This record gives sequence, C-alpha cells and structure tokens, in this order.
Amino acid sequence: MTSVIETTETPARPPAGPPSAGDLVPGLVWAFRIHPDGSAEELAPDAPIGDRHDGWLWLHFNLADQRSGLWLDQASGLPPQALALLRGADRHQQVHVAEGCIYGVVADLVRDLNRVTHQFGHLRFAMTERRMVTARHEALHATELARQRLREGYRLKSVAGLLDTVIDHVADAIDGLVDDIGSELDGIEDRLLSRRLGDERAELGRLRRLSVRLHRQLLGLRNLLLRVERDGGSAIPALLQLQHVRLIQRLDGLDHEVVAMRERARLLQDEVGARLAAETNRHLDTLTVLGSLFLPPTLISGIFGMNTKDLPLAEVDHGSLWALALMALSSLAVYGLFRWISRRR
Repeated sequence: MTSVIETTETPARPPAGPPSAGDLVPGLVWAFRIHPDGSAEELAPDAPIGDRHDGWLWLHFNLADQRSGLWLDQASGLPPQALALLRGADRHQQVHVAEGCIYGVVADLVRDLNRVTHQFGHLRFAMTERRMVTARHEALHATELARQRLREGYRLKSVAGLLDTVIDHVADAIDGLVDDIGSELDGIEDRLLSRRLGDERAELGRLRRLSVRLHRQLLGLRNLLLRVERDGGSAIPALLQLQHVRLIQRLDGLDHEVVAMRERARLLQDEVGARLAAETNRHLDTLTVLGSLFLPPTLISGIFGMNTKDLPLAEVDHGSLWALALMALSSLAVYGLFRWISRRR
C-alpha cells in the first residue's frame, strides 16, 4: 500500500504596514467611545478598536510602554507638533492650537493605589473633534476620577467637556488638600496658644512647601486657560471650546485660599521661632545667673587651693568651715546684687 503525501506551500505574508485604528493598540490603559448623545461606552483595551463615524474616542496611554509611541506616530492622526509633545519630556504646563487640534500638558496629582498623594504628575493631551488622546507616565488622580464618572453614566457634551471634567477634578483634589492644610494649621495654632510646643517648625515648613507647590500649579493652569481664551478665540471649533470663564474663576478662588494658607503658615512659623528664641533666652539667663552665683566661691576655693605660705585661715581652728561660710556669703552677696539690679529696672 502506497501512501501519498501532498504538500502545499504556505503563501508568504505580505509585509506589515503601519498600524491602523482597528488593530490592537499597545500601551492603551483604557478607551471609551462617546456616542452623539454624550453617553460613554467603555472599550476593552486588549481588543481592536474600530474607527466608526458616530461619536468620538477617548484613548488613554501609558507612556512607560515604548510601543505606544509607534502607534501614536502612525495611527493617531494627530499633527506632528501634538505628537512631539505627547511623546516628549516637557513638564511645563502649556497649551497650543494647530490644524484643528488642541494639545498641551496639564498638572494632575499622582495617585497611589486608592489615595491621592501630594506629588504632581503631568497629563499630556491632544484633542480633535473625533478623538481625545491622553498619556501619562504615572497613575493620575483626576484622570482616574473622570474615568469613573463615565463608568457611572456621566454624559459629555463635547470633546472639550472631558478636559473640563479633568480640570474640575484637579481643582477638587487641590481643594481637599487646602482643607487638610487648614486643619493642620488649626492644630498647630491651638498647641501654640496652649504653649505645648513640639516639632511645629518642621510641620510648618512642610505645609509651606506644599502650599507653594499648589500655588505654582494653580497659577500655571490658570495661565494655560487664559492663553487658550486669548489665542484661540473663535478659531477653535465649538466641540473644542473649554469653559474658560468658569474654570478660571474657580482656579482664582482656590489660588487665593492657597496664598492665604501659605501666609498663615509663614506667620505661625515666625511666631514659633519667636517663642523658641524667647525660651532659649530664658535658659541662657538661668545659666548666666548660676554661673555668676558660683563664680565667687570658685575664686575663693582657688585662692585657698594655692600651695603658698601665709594662706589665710591656714592655722585657724575649723578653717575649712570658715572658708565654706565665706564662699556661701559671696554667693549670697551676688544674689543680693542681682535682686537689687532687678528692682532698679
């Protein structure tokens, strides 16, 4: 019995072309499709994302994955300037408008597991009328809250509404930090008034540094919105129009609170420093008085300790007791002198 083995040649695969929107997206943390009615549909990050014509997409990337840069360059459809900023290392808050695209960098608080930290990270974004692309190196607090709101059914009116939501959550987080600073300052002030001083100077220094960082980030975010309002104007499409006036007013109010907390911490630090200086002076005064009281007895004991002839009381009975009495009288004389000087003042 003869067996026949048929062989078929496997056709060669064509060379891989640039990735498209329907391919798997490397480095994607999450994705949402926002429908025309504003409702959000969460998409699986490990599945192809189709480029449909209804609504728009929010794609959020982790820049720690180097492969995400290739996809952004070849399939994001963003202007080269926006791509350069998304993949760059510039940590300065900024915003630019070019070719129907708004792109920039905004500050956001870093998220550690389920809590917000005091450290600032940076969210890089680029938005067109059909797509919002955001990217980060660390997990960010306000961005995660925006994601949770979409999961809970929050409806977005426009692409810019997503950035408005993120900035609102940044302001909420800073507002919470300002409340925490105020509570800590209240506790330090209570301890200061009750004269229970501890390590308040270190605590106040930490609170001042935090308030300075908050002020800098708020000022940068406010200037960013002012620049969009000044430079963009009517040239920005309606879907990309941010709520400048409302956000600027809120950031101004927060910045005033932060500056007030910073000045309050500085005044408390000055008062703590004055209290500690006064306490140090009291201790020095005590040491000075003690040294002055023991200086005459020391002089007398030094005289009687000389190994020379004709020392006083050397041949007198109970001479040591007389020497001790003389030393005590000298201390009492100095004490009386101090009391007389204090009464004269």
